[in-house]
Amino acid sequence: MLSLPDFTDPSLFSLALTHRSYVNEHPEIPEHNERLEFLGDAILAFLVGELLYQRYREMNEAELTRLRANLVEEAQLSKFAVELGLGELLRLGKGAIKDNGRSNPALLCDAFEAMIGAYYLDSGLEAVRAYVHALFPPVADRFVSTPARGISFVDPKNRLQQWALERFARNPEYVIVGESGPDHAKEFTAQVRINNTLYGTGTGKRKQDATKAAAEDALRRLDL
Repeated sequence: MLSLPDFTDPSLFSLALTHRSYVNEHPEIPEHNERLEFLGDAILAFLVGELLYQRYREMNEAELTRLRANLVEEAQLSKFAVELGLGELLRLGKGAIKDNGRSNPALLCDAFEAMIGAYYLDSGLEAVRAYVHALFPPVADRFVSTPARGISFVDPKNRLQQWALERFARNPEYVIVGESGPDHAKEFTAQVRINNTLYGTGTGKRKQDATKAAAEDALRRLDL
């Protein structure tokens, strides 16, 4: 169950949920949430990127970029907003309410981003980091284990680690067992063991490539 962050300044939270249409009908309200939306968008890009960099160490830049894009796009952020109940809390003009603004994915996404921006101003970066790093991992892991739109995020080492932890509560262990060739064209051989049992062997021009190949071999043998 998702929960809203705790604000020390309720006016910032209220501003994050104030849509332009509400301000147009209430001239006494000086500001809407679009500047906070801008700030929250930038903070989310940074903190989600940081999270993915730390969590998926075998992913390359392109994979990390695609995964981050899926996590901070309108569809996903609006889902967070729905789960947090932001739609019912939005301050909307009468026209926006008639147009089903409370369930509009674009408005919900904007509100979520604005809330993140407001929380940053209210409580600082570390508080927002803790909130984001608690909120996003389960969703990120689902994207990785069940890729969307035909995009594959699953690194074989990550997949093998998931299986090993589920089956044995142990991480795979990789060992370089051989190397051959001249210095400018080395080839390394790696083995992966889980619970002291050999599961796969692989070769590569870098140690990282060899361990990845060993994980791929293990997954083939396990039919995963």
